Amino acid sequence: MKKIVSIISIFVVLFLLTFSINVYADTLDNVTTAVDKETVHPGEKVKITVNFGKELGAYTVDVAYDNKLLEYDSFEGGTQNDNGSRVRVVFHDDTGGSNPRSSMSVTFRAKEGITTSNPTELKVTANGLAGPSASPSYDEITVPITKSIMVEPIYEDYNIDLKYTGNIIKNQEKDMQILVSSAMGRSYEHTRIIAEATTPKGETVKITGIDSNKMEHDIIQSGWGSDAGDAIGGKDVMKKLDVKGLFSGNGDYSITLKLINRDKSDEVIASKDFKITVKDENAQTAPTTENKQEPTSLPKTGNTAYFIVLPLLFVIFVASYFYLRKKED
Repeated sequence: MKKIVSIISIFVVLFLLTFSINVYADTLDNVTTAVDKETVHPGEKVKITVNFGKELGAYTVDVAYDNKLLEYDSFEGGTQNDNGSRVRVVFHDDTGGSNPRSSMSVTFRAKEGITTSNPTELKVTANGLAGPSASPSYDEITVPITKSIMVEPIYEDYNIDLKYTGNIIKNQEKDMQILVSSAMGRSYEHTRIIAEATTPKGETVKITGIDSNKMEHDIIQSGWGSDAGDAIGGKDVMKKLDVKGLFSGNGDYSITLKLINRDKSDEVIASKDFKITVKDENAQTAPTTENKQEPTSLPKTGNTAYFIVLPLLFVIFVASYFYLRKKED
């Protein structure tokens, strides 16, 4: 009896071992993913391709995406189902192994209306992986394979302007306006406006503004904005700053305005130079002289014909009179 039990036990162990070997799946060691671009602008497409490293007769691949930034566009390699945040591509070779596939892909499109830079990921998982003849089977990919991309608008450079009307007179405050603008400006969390000045020898200049706390700041000396800096960026940026300029003497001045990024050691984002000529209060603009050209001939009038015909008739009359008298004699 003991021998029979031992023999049965051995058969059971052998059966379990055989079953376990058949159940265990192989591993796809060479699965890779790739995207055709790392930065995507609104309306542009980005394609992620999954390469299995082997030919497969069946697979189910899921690609998860952020539907706030991307929308499904197209696929290759099976049949697809998009649930709004995940695209599932299912493939099964109905020919029994004559048309296997070694890769598949999904294409997304970046949504319109994006105004900031948005890092995001495409995440790939898979199951139902099998060889061309449904054997061998392969382990599921449960830990997502991720590919990082950036979805952002096409940014335009910032423009800095310094505006005022009329002449600038020495020792008289001048209302001015500093403008920082961009149709689509890159977002920065901490920026400041600073100014530099070149003056005639011995002269000084101040460009001052009043903040929300009624404090005056000389932009040339200390810049404008909080010490940490102010945020800027997005669509149709227009930052206006009313200031007053005071120039101590007449002559030519140069003012350089800069927008700097506090998060990158005051890196210059935008810069522009302005040439300003300051005048005395009594300075007048020299009158312009018109180049008046004298006429080269008298203008013609309706009486011109009389000045020509009357003398001619008089000459004819005199000549006729003397001719007749001579003939009578």
